[in-house]
Amino acid sequence: MKEVLDFLNNAKVFFLATDEGGQPRVRPLGFVMECGGKLAFCTSNEKPMYRQMKVNPKVEIAACDSQCNTLRICGKAVFATTPETQKKALEVMPDLGKMYSVGDGKFEIFYIDEGKAVCSSMTGESKELAI
Repeated sequence: MKEVLDFLNNAKVFFLATDEGGQPRVRPLGFVMECGGKLAFCTSNEKPMYRQMKVNPKVEIAACDSQCNTLRICGKAVFATTPETQKKALEVMPDLGKMYSVGDGKFEIFYIDEGKAVCSSMTGESKELAI
C-alpha cells in the first residue's frame, strides 16, 4: 500500500476512468489518502464522476512518474463517506476546505476495493504492488 500511495503522491496528478453508458470518461485527480487500510479518494456528489461510479463502480486509475514508470490500479469504488473520513481528508489536504466541509451534503469519500495495482517500467518490466 505504501508504495502505491507514495507513487500517486509523487505523481501529483493521476487519472481516474469511469464508465458512462459504455463510453469511458477520464479525469485528473490529485488527492489520495490511506483510510482504514484502503486507498481513498474524494469527489462531489454533484459531479458526473460520482453518478457514473454509483451506476458502475468499476474504475481504473493511471499515473506516470518522472522516470516514465506507470502505475495502473483497477478495482471497485466503494463510498465510505462519514464525518470521520471527511475530516481526515481535510487534514491530509487542507486546500480541500476551499470546496468542501464536513457534513456539507456534497463531499464524498470513496476507496478502491478488490483492487489490483501494477507498476511498469519503460523497458516493459512489470510488478504487482500490494494495495
